[in-house]
Amino acid sequence: MATAKDVDIECIKKLRAKTNAGILDCKNALIESGGDIDRAIQILREKGIAKASKKMGRETGEGVVIAYIHPGDQLGSLVELNCETDFVARTDDFKELAKEIAMQVVAVDPIAVDRESVPEDIIGEERSIYEEQVKRMNKPEEVGKKIVENKLEKFYKDVVLIEQDYFRDPERTIGDLIKEKIAIIGENIVVRRFERFRVGE
Repeated sequence: MATAKDVDIECIKKLRAKTNAGILDCKNALIESGGDIDRAIQILREKGIAKASKKMGRETGEGVVIAYIHPGDQLGSLVELNCETDFVARTDDFKELAKEIAMQVVAVDPIAVDRESVPEDIIGEERSIYEEQVKRMNKPEEVGKKIVENKLEKFYKDVVLIEQDYFRDPERTIGDLIKEKIAIIGENIVVRRFERFRVGE
């Protein structure tokens, strides 16, 4: 582990520019990472997500509705993103997050914000398909059940917005992206709803 003397002020500035984290947090992350900026970013991300988890569940009555239209004007989306205060709703950071989520909706076509919002009939239909597939495999019952559940988990990851891989960085989910922004902004953030539009549909 590096010491405080080993951490260069320019490295702190670079890390701060990349993460928006506080100077002391950046310095400590660089000390912990031995001066490795990429590892320091990961450390800050992990700590930020831990802090953000404590804020989740708080009331979110403010926010914005953001539109994104894909080049060519054939595809677009609307997203309502909520936070706790009007002050945060008006910040560039918050609006930028809303736009990224609107772009995600266009790029990856989720069907629900979270798994609780996926219609029961769709889940039932998927489960039936997987159970039929498993029957043809002639697997023991317990193994078959596990395969069905694993396939359902994969289905949720594909269609649930907050569980999808972020289109710019598959190492993170949209849920991770939101938690990171909660840690920076200091307020709970919730995707309330979204709609995707394609010409002719």
